[in-house]
Amino acid sequence: MLSELEPAADDAADDAVDDAAAVEPADVVPHPVEPARPESARLEPVEQALIDRLWDFADAGASAERFRAASDDPTATPVGRAVMATQLARALGLQGMADEGFQVLDAVPGVFDGDVPAEVRARVALERGRLLVGERPAEAVPELTLAARAAAQAGSVFLVLDALHVLALNDAGHEEEWAAEGLDLLEGRRNARTLRWGIALHHNLGWFKLDAGRAPGALAEFERAVEFADRYGSAEQQQVARWSVGRCLRVLGRTDEALDLQRSLAELRPDDPYVQAEIEALTAGEPTIEA
Repeated sequence: MLSELEPAADDAADDAVDDAAAVEPADVVPHPVEPARPESARLEPVEQALIDRLWDFADAGASAERFRAASDDPTATPVGRAVMATQLARALGLQGMADEGFQVLDAVPGVFDGDVPAEVRARVALERGRLLVGERPAEAVPELTLAARAAAQAGSVFLVLDALHVLALNDAGHEEEWAAEGLDLLEGRRNARTLRWGIALHHNLGWFKLDAGRAPGALAEFERAVEFADRYGSAEQQQVARWSVGRCLRVLGRTDEALDLQRSLAELRPDDPYVQAEIEALTAGEPTIEA
């Protein structure tokens, strides 16, 4: 849909940046970032690893406090403070504080004396788009499209994929096109942190197809999500991806396979309510918890 979304940076350079971003946070030492850099320059590769370290999506409040402190750190570079401010806005949105999140994003350009770097513009647009999804959905897609364009201009494959996956969830009527564009962009990538986006892209596309009554196609997407999760994802992502396969198998009438799969998941996590609901549905016909 946006042919120019292939980042301008060459693959080798991009993968080198992504490889650095994938280092475990404890092993990362931040590098200073000069504020006056060319438009095509990207953030130092440690930035995403530092963001990962500060995030706890199960506790948005605590995450917000960490990002607030990081965005106010007088020893940080303008780029570093700006990036942390965008994550503060996201954490505020997860707490239902979208208005405050918008205010934080509106203040980001003021961090810079001159032009705002493309990657910072991409992050601001991306987080504004995420906030708009819950507040004013009609305005979200243009903002997310802007984020994808700015990320491509900055040469950030990671951010392009983030924007594409949010577009695939929220641009009604174009879900498959955005997902396909993201999956095309993953082709030939070598870094595990970047390839992890394959989990979300395939998984979300699977749910789109399942909700549309296209269960066979959905199963293929869920199975691809499992493959990506096993290679590049967390234990939580592996669990969720397999649960979705089981859910789809039940829709397809392959109940014996579905039950075997859900029982294997229950052995790993006996208290998972979604797994237990599926087992009950498969054994007693009771309603399931919908994802």
